Amino acid sequence: MSKTIVRKNESLDDALRRFKRSVSRNGTLQEYRKREFYEKPSVKRKLKSEAARKRKNRRRRRY
Repeated sequence: MSKTIVRKNESLDDALRRFKRSVSRNGTLQEYRKREFYEKPSVKRKLKSEAARKRKNRRRRRY
């Protein structure tokens, strides 16, 4: 969980901006979206293999 303490003489907007930046760096939001709904193990395997295939094709095109 990301934690942001509002500094002295810091506006709430600046603190919120720092919080959003730390959440995006941690990957908290992506993890939440990934786990928001249950995925069957077969669906997870399928998505994982598709992602691997895309990575492989991308690397192949690069060279």
